[in-house]
Amino acid sequence: MLAYIFADMNTAKSQVQLRKGALELCVLRVLAHGEAYTSDITDSLKRAELLVVEGTLYPLLSRLKTSGICTYRWEESKSGPPRKYYSLTPMGKEYLDELNAEWAKLVSSIEHLTTDT
Repeated sequence: MLAYIFADMNTAKSQVQLRKGALELCVLRVLAHGEAYTSDITDSLKRAELLVVEGTLYPLLSRLKTSGICTYRWEESKSGPPRKYYSLTPMGKEYLDELNAEWAKLVSSIEHLTTDT
C-alpha cells in the first residue's frame, strides 16, 4: 500500500513538472491566435484541460515580455480597471516556430521509446 501511495505522489509531482515545462509553449500557442487578455489565456488553457493559476501565469507573461517574445497594450475597461492585452512580437513568432519544432522532435523521440521494445 505504501509503495502505491509513494508512486501516486511521484506521479502527481511529475505531472506538475511536465505541465510547468510545457506551459510556455501552450501560452505562446494561445497568443499565436491573436492578442489575449490574461483571463482569455487562462480560459483557453482550461478548455485544453491545463489548469493554471494566475500566480503562475503572470510571472511567465512578465518574463516573456522582458525577453521581447510578447508585448502588451492597455485598453480601458467599462467594468473596472484597464486591461492588459498580450500579443506575440515578430521575435516571439519565430521563437514559437522553434519551440514547435523542438516539441515535435521531443514527442517523436518519446513515442519512439514507447514503441521500441
